[in-house]
Amino acid sequence: MAFVYDRCASRRGRARTELDMRLTGCHNYANATGWVLAGPHWIDQRADALSTQRPQLAAMLDAMRAEASRREVLCLVHNWGRLATDSTHLLILQQRIVEAGGFTVTTFDESDRHSIRAVLVGRLP
Repeated sequence: MAFVYDRCASRRGRARTELDMRLTGCHNYANATGWVLAGPHWIDQRADALSTQRPQLAAMLDAMRAEASRREVLCLVHNWGRLATDSTHLLILQQRIVEAGGFTVTTFDESDRHSIRAVLVGRLP
């Protein structure tokens, strides 16, 4: 089951169009891979999008956790920057997703399914 996440800090009108395009890309990618979508999507906006405490991400993680005991769950993002642009913050958020029972996939066929787990248990530098 795919949980679509994004964030949008900008208030510009063009930002909404870009967000809609990313979400459409996620939905199309999920359909192409045969993944069932969980709800429409979770989006942190404005200040929440830049914060370390993201309410929509936290809500999505709760939903993932509840579903993880029944089926495979993943967080689908357009690209890694939709989680965080800073590599340390990205790793922290990826860890939270793993702790919720899932892994992360981008619409560019990138996944941390195996690598993030290896890093978290100390098998990679």
